[in-house]
Amino acid sequence: MAEKKADGVPATEEGSKPVLRIYNSMSKEKEVFEAIEEGKVRMYVCGVTPYDFSHIGHARAYVAFDVLHRYLKHLGYEVIYVRNFTDIDDKIIKRANEANEDPLSLSERFSNEFLHDMDELQCLPPTHQPKVSEHLDQIKDMISKIIDNGCGYTIDGDVYFSVDNFPEYCCLSRRKLDDNRAGGGGRVNVDLRKRNPADFALWKSAKPGEPRWDSPWGPGRPGWHIECSAMSSHYLGHSFDIHGGGMDLIFPHHENEIAQSRAACPESKVNYWMHNGFVNKDNQKMSKSDNNFFTIRDIIAIYHPLALRFFLMRTHYRSDVNYSDRLLDTASDHVFYIYQTLHRCEVALAPFLDGSSKFKVSKEAQEKIKEFRKDFLNSMSDDLHTTSVLDKLRTVLLKAINDTLDNKFKGKQQQQKSVPDLKEYENEVKRTLDVLGLKSSSSCSQVLEQLKSRALKRAGLTEELLQQIIEERTLARNNKEYEKTDRMRKELEAKGIQLMDEGKITTWRPCELPDEPSNEQSS
Repeated sequence: MAEKKADGVPATEEGSKPVLRIYNSMSKEKEVFEAIEEGKVRMYVCGVTPYDFSHIGHARAYVAFDVLHRYLKHLGYEVIYVRNFTDIDDKIIKRANEANEDPLSLSERFSNEFLHDMDELQCLPPTHQPKVSEHLDQIKDMISKIIDNGCGYTIDGDVYFSVDNFPEYCCLSRRKLDDNRAGGGGRVNVDLRKRNPADFALWKSAKPGEPRWDSPWGPGRPGWHIECSAMSSHYLGHSFDIHGGGMDLIFPHHENEIAQSRAACPESKVNYWMHNGFVNKDNQKMSKSDNNFFTIRDIIAIYHPLALRFFLMRTHYRSDVNYSDRLLDTASDHVFYIYQTLHRCEVALAPFLDGSSKFKVSKEAQEKIKEFRKDFLNSMSDDLHTTSVLDKLRTVLLKAINDTLDNKFKGKQQQQKSVPDLKEYENEVKRTLDVLGLKSSSSCSQVLEQLKSRALKRAGLTEELLQQIIEERTLARNNKEYEKTDRMRKELEAKGIQLMDEGKITTWRPCELPDEPSNEQSS
């Protein structure tokens, strides 16, 4: 087998399959990806605990792994992608009791809301989306194996994992055992009956007001960590290719998963552990527990879902994302530019769709597309560097379309000559957007209208009110009140609305907010 560790950007040759390298959190190295079974990738990503609407941190994780999912498919792999629902959990029980609702009913409701959010963000559905409540047999079977192999013990109906009996504990996080928080993760109170404060629950005995299931150790419910070990092995086998999640899951969740899986089956192994960075607000990780988060619904009410996806992909998946309205405005502007360019291209090509052109794609266009494809594959195969791809999409392909339309699409002969180039540029843009998950099922004109509608919301305007302002400004222009017209333009730009005067007609589009004035005084 070839050496896995690798540095640098993968080289690709025309017609060759690129070498995919991904950062493995286990080795702390970037490694060449080699699937266990040729042509097939088995991937498990930890899902949500559905007790409320999902927040932008969830969007960060699932957009990141959707990009991986899409790119693996683009490379020709069959992907078996499993993402679970933790529908049995302390937080769900607490919320359900407060609302006087059945816990499974509450979790089912918010699971469906989560799936709606994922559809809005254009995340492809996983192959399997198992729920803890539907896999109790597999969970109990794994707990029994852990006990039989000497790594689990029972106390009055509770079952705990013995970290002292698993020498490899902390192989992923590389923490010292003395540094571990008692209880294995802060979701439970310390139980003084445990042999080691770091031992964590595999099965919790039933308590009043909680859902319960029968087990060999008495009625109760599973602990947090055992679910993923049981469900991943059930759907993917004891050894599989990729396990993903947020960096906050490295310890204790993923560390405990490794311990459980290997204690139950010593041959268990995940070849690549992948973790995405956080979303920060005011230099602090967004989380529900700290009550400093925005839900996905909050954001897509005023920003297009594609803008949110673009914003998240603009930062490399392993780096933290710093949330700000200004950065979302910028992402929205980029998405508008993409679809405005495609719309211009569609309008220009419309008269030529029925006839065949005697002209071929120019050598210049061929070279430009060839170079873009090479850069695209190199960037994506180098641990999914979406930032570089988004930059090149704008500066190479979209610029080529606009340059062609602005400088070469003049006169019937020149138009016919430019048609093959435009078609190739357009196709390459759409192929790229599809791999990135930025290709909308709506038409370009519909996406532009959706972006404009949300821009008006952010500006606190309606279409009718904006038209009144434009008419008032047009009257001022006709009266040569240029100071007033300039002031009105700047006032709208401060709200993210840009006016464009084309002769006597004024149109508008969303725009980035102007830079805030600096507090520094010039010397």
